[in-house]
Amino acid sequence: MERKESHEDTVIVLDYLPNGYPFDSRPSHIKTPIAQALGKNHFVLLELVPKKEMQLKIHDEVYIGEGKRDKIHHIVGRIPLSKLTSTAKSELEFAIRKVVKNNEQRFVDFFNKAPPLSTRMHSLELIPGMGKKRMWEILEERKEGDFKSFADLRARVKLIPDPETAITKRILEEISGGEKHFLFVQP
Repeated sequence: MERKESHEDTVIVLDYLPNGYPFDSRPSHIKTPIAQALGKNHFVLLELVPKKEMQLKIHDEVYIGEGKRDKIHHIVGRIPLSKLTSTAKSELEFAIRKVVKNNEQRFVDFFNKAPPLSTRMHSLELIPGMGKKRMWEILEERKEGDFKSFADLRARVKLIPDPETAITKRILEEISGGEKHFLFVQP
């Protein structure tokens, strides 16, 4: 899906390192605290520097948009999955699941409006557990009317894998890289 470049406004803290990275060989008085976070809109992994004396906790939701930021001094930039700490990696799936659960309508709308990618492939097929058969069932059911929730989707499409889990897996796959098509993550 074509997507215009836009920035994250809010992130979920995946890990907070009050003394900076342990592999940083600089003296401790020079090191800066670091937070690793996941963007709530485009699932971008970011490295942030909190304001002085600010203590962050894992799963804190922090504003990083334009204007006055109350907890973050500046954004260092994007980071690859490989640079996440082991704590951040272990928290990543929980954070994604939280965003999916709290924004259910956004992801239900994906099932309602997902377009074909080509004459041979549909974007619904990129969701783990959705093959051609499930795709056709979803397309037939959405002719009857939009899906209202994940529960409605499960009730109307037989033997569909849990949509919340399937979307979470797809987002993790996109973050991991190697994907040709991006449905939810801003590349």
